[in-house]
Amino acid sequence: MGDTADATAPPEPTLEEQIAAYQREFSDLDPQVEQVVSALGRLNRRMNVAYGRQTATLGISNAEWEVLKALVLSGAPYRLGPGEIAKRLGLTPAAMTHRIDRMVAEGLVTRDRDESNRVRVIIELTDTGREKWLEAMRLATVFEEDLLQDLSGDERGLLGELLTRLLRRVEDAQPDAGGRLSDLE
Repeated sequence: MGDTADATAPPEPTLEEQIAAYQREFSDLDPQVEQVVSALGRLNRRMNVAYGRQTATLGISNAEWEVLKALVLSGAPYRLGPGEIAKRLGLTPAAMTHRIDRMVAEGLVTRDRDESNRVRVIIELTDTGREKWLEAMRLATVFEEDLLQDLSGDERGLLGELLTRLLRRVEDAQPDAGGRLSDLE
């Protein structure tokens, strides 16, 4: 049983239906708050699916894309320790090791001992990995422009500011929750 949806399962309720059901069951619900939060959750889920489809066409997974992104964000020479990458992605060291093993085999990254500290391992982006990252960025840019096509430049700016403000509030309230605001700035 993979992650394909059951064809006989009822469709997901509309946002309006979901909010009405929540209000029916929980009278203290603020429908405006629920609309924002539920819309963000659904948008995030659908965007992740879309990005996953795009990266799959490039022969990489979203998980591998996240590692490539972490290395690119570290700046040239695009090198980090596996523990640093795991922390940035909110992963356990074991999960990171498995992911890096696959990526080394695919030629996306290299894994070498740090010459200045032979105990430390360094993960470095390869030219192939950087090209995959760039291809994914090109695809994502087209998708994101299409997603935001109905918003004016001012609306995009305002939406970005508002979402960043919400993100900061969550990160301030739960600094251990793996938020990555620095990726957005």
